[in-house]
Amino acid sequence: MSDKAAKDGANDGGAEKKSKGKLGLILIGVGMLVLGGGGAAFALVATGMLGGHANKQEDNRPQLIRKGETDPYAPKQEGGEADAAASDVEGDGGDPYRTAYYTFSDDFTSNLKDSDSMIQLSLACSTRYDGRVLQWLKKHELAIRSSMLEILADTPENDVYTIDGKARLQKRMTDAINRVLIQKEGFGGVDNVYFRNFIIQ
Repeated sequence: MSDKAAKDGANDGGAEKKSKGKLGLILIGVGMLVLGGGGAAFALVATGMLGGHANKQEDNRPQLIRKGETDPYAPKQEGGEADAAASDVEGDGGDPYRTAYYTFSDDFTSNLKDSDSMIQLSLACSTRYDGRVLQWLKKHELAIRSSMLEILADTPENDVYTIDGKARLQKRMTDAINRVLIQKEGFGGVDNVYFRNFIIQ
């Protein structure tokens, strides 16, 4: 074999080794992409973002109840029947959702802010959501009562004599009730607070 033929053979072998090395690197890169993509796809399926219904959580929050619809969570009367309000005749106009009311069992009595005057209120509140909100109002009435008394003690006397002041008091009380319910149950749902009795002494 001549020197030239030996050199050509050596060069061919070196080129062959280089091309095999590059091919190996390419195959390793492709393999990593496939494995990485498979891992990413597995992660998407596991989190429920891919694959449809696999791990979807059901929305278990109270729902708005349309007029005429049956409330599956309507509070029961003492005889075990659904509340009589569920069978009330609803009007065709106005709000498309039915309104349910909750009346607090006792009056609220407090001093007013920076005043010798006292205020005594009977309160009710409304919701357009299902009966779970009414159940939670009853369940957490003690915590709600405490929050209402704090608001009354922080109310200036001038606010309770004006319509605007009373409207602000209603808004503060509604927000406070919803904060308690969100803290305790993860959902508020109270639309408004109403004064059934309003006495200042």
